[in-house]
Amino acid sequence: MSFLPARKGRHRQRYEDHLRLVAGCIPYRVEKDVEEGNGNVNSRITVLMISTPNRDDLVFPKGGWEDDETVHEAACREALEEAGVKGILGEDPLGVWEFRSKSRQNSCSLEGGCRGYMFALEVTEELDSWAEQTSYNRKWLSPEEAYKFCRYDWMRDALQVLLTTIDKLVELPMFLASDSLAEHQMLSAGCSGKPSSAQHLEESFTNKCIVQG
Repeated sequence: MSFLPARKGRHRQRYEDHLRLVAGCIPYRVEKDVEEGNGNVNSRITVLMISTPNRDDLVFPKGGWEDDETVHEAACREALEEAGVKGILGEDPLGVWEFRSKSRQNSCSLEGGCRGYMFALEVTEELDSWAEQTSYNRKWLSPEEAYKFCRYDWMRDALQVLLTTIDKLVELPMFLASDSLAEHQMLSAGCSGKPSSAQHLEESFTNKCIVQG
């Protein structure tokens, strides 16, 4: 199966207040009428995470938001490039988090700061081949497993928000809030709206994901 190569470089990268703008998502699916060990039939949610070489912890798909795409398009693109999934993207972000890039975790300078917009993505299609398949393996996990293996505290916070927003659909476990909110400031949701049908995006981007209003 053919697919677009992943975007490389940062020549189109967006910045705001000296922070690199990042878009990502938490891919999830809801399995209905799942029979549990006790014989009860319930709904169940699983979330998709990706692994990187030589690490045991996991992350959600994310990457730079570029100047020729909307934040929704950027989040969908990252899900497709890194995890090989398409789906229905929530119109409003789960939240906006400020954090440091992995290469600048211990730096006190302004360089390496990021502002990340994270969305919920209900997965409708899982591809057999995708652009960054050699760099990332994907794993479907229960919320408990995802919380345990998540690399960053701010991603755990995003996962908690996701579970809270869809708890009317399934019975979900409740997690204690992260202890690092002071370190990773969570901002109010600051972006909404449907993605534009920008002519500059390649035609194969069409139907990559649907933004749910």
